[in-house]
Amino acid sequence: MAPNKDHSISLRAVRQLHRMRTFYAAAVLLWAASAAWVGWEHPGSRQMWVSALFLLVFAGLLAMTSLWLRRLQDVGADKPAHHAAPRRTPSRRQVNA
Repeated sequence: MAPNKDHSISLRAVRQLHRMRTFYAAAVLLWAASAAWVGWEHPGSRQMWVSALFLLVFAGLLAMTSLWLRRLQDVGADKPAHHAAPRRTPSRRQVNA
């Protein structure tokens, strides 16, 4: 028998992936604007190609992060959601006089 692999991931890791996706999206916008601006001012220059390279790198990182998040959401979709902490019974009971 194959060992049971637990595909659960912590909520902290998912939040971190969301933050990284936001960062990568901002970087894609920044480098796209930079590549367009430098390409307009100095077409074919080294600065334009560097901007285009950074745009490509961050677009790839954004795509990978989005793919990971989608896969994690698909894996976690069949698990029940825990909306509240489990209730604990009080350890001491007060006696009414």
